[in-house]
Amino acid sequence: MAKLKLFLDTNIIIDLLADRKPFSNGAYLIFKEAKKNKWKLYTSSISILTTYYLLEKQIETKVANRAIETILKRLEIQDLTKKELNLAIKSETIDLEDACQIECAKRIGKLNYIVTRDKKGFKKSVIDVINPGELIQLINQ
Repeated sequence: MAKLKLFLDTNIIIDLLADRKPFSNGAYLIFKEAKKNKWKLYTSSISILTTYYLLEKQIETKVANRAIETILKRLEIQDLTKKELNLAIKSETIDLEDACQIECAKRIGKLNYIVTRDKKGFKKSVIDVINPGELIQLINQ
């Protein structure tokens, strides 16, 4: 299988860093495969900020900072610009955050999948959407 390019939704990153069971297992496997250089991982700048915001409520600031610093070594980050915000607002996707994720992913180009546990929020995506379980099944074929 060729190297996959995957855009991770916020919930996947939070699952990993906050160790949200049972979802963290799938997130861990995604990052494990990426570390083996099988997959290239992307996310949006808003995902990083949202993850930090939620993590800091649960753990010490220094620990949250280290977690974000570590995850940044494993991900490419797509900035959310005014252009993506305007496109997201005008899109058919109801949830603005999901629409922003789709627009950031589109800006990267040539992605294989958006990986999320919230597939219903990505119904209007022009990029194929997959959940972690489906992704793991795909690689085990």
